[in-house]
Amino acid sequence: MSDALFTEAELYDGDPLRPDLVTPTPLEVVASLSREQRLQRMWFLVDQARSIYRQGLETHLGGRELVASCVLFSGGNDSTTLAHLLRDIATHAIHANTTIGIEATRQFVRDTCAAWDLPLIEKVAPQSYRDLVLEPGPGQGFPGPALHFKMYGRLKERCLDAARHDLGIAGSTKRCAVYIAGRRRQESKRREDVPLFEADGSVIWVSPFAMWTALDLATYRSIHDVPRNPVADLLHMSGECLCGAFAHPGELDEIGEWFPEMRAEIEALEAEVRAAGVPEPFCRWGHGQGKPSATGRLCSSCDARWLVLPFEEPVR
Repeated sequence: MSDALFTEAELYDGDPLRPDLVTPTPLEVVASLSREQRLQRMWFLVDQARSIYRQGLETHLGGRELVASCVLFSGGNDSTTLAHLLRDIATHAIHANTTIGIEATRQFVRDTCAAWDLPLIEKVAPQSYRDLVLEPGPGQGFPGPALHFKMYGRLKERCLDAARHDLGIAGSTKRCAVYIAGRRRQESKRREDVPLFEADGSVIWVSPFAMWTALDLATYRSIHDVPRNPVADLLHMSGECLCGAFAHPGELDEIGEWFPEMRAEIEALEAEVRAAGVPEPFCRWGHGQGKPSATGRLCSSCDARWLVLPFEEPVR
């Protein structure tokens, strides 16, 4: 009998109360648990998250001096939950100012880090989004899925590389830092193979939330006083990067409903791009043209961001 005749939940044979480090528990299995069971599962995942951090160090530190453990803080509710959980471990937070994000999210990150006495390294992309879309040559105009790799590299990856200089580890073979990311294997198809930890030169990446589901995050927030970013509650994404490479139809209207100043900024840039002679559809933000490229370590296509979660009030 073909596996296609079975649901993901029917094929899963793990223990949802003690999830392993290989196969994420299907969302419908987690949803079927009682409140008590879901809390039991969540506490196990908390211990597992801390263990992933420790295992990452044991595997990749290799006698080097650990100078910092940095939570990568986009301002979305997932990264805020991660920062809340590991704020006793984190020595810094890092935020990439992509130059095409909602300022309220940046301010939320700043305010939250100040409230937690968590030093914040906010790095501004060295080449602005405006400069990128107006840059003459192949690829001029707004990005679609095919040019996401360029946006990620210029707007986020370069910020993370710049933070290495702030930490004094750039190019070092004797000193290193940990980058703690909120990547989850069940978050999207693009993240199903997220490693628990990996080395990248002077940085050790760890993903303590790899085996968490959206429902587990909601359970954690239901019993902890985790600050919530109003932008994320309204848009169901952090809003820290609106490059538009993976924008869905109507997304600019949704942004404009809550943040008209952001829509006006994007529309003004559209006018500049058209004036530069960029043809349709590449003169329009979020045109969606092109085969998807690699997303980079910190980006996803936000497949499930309209999911309404138990234990949280629906926003819309």
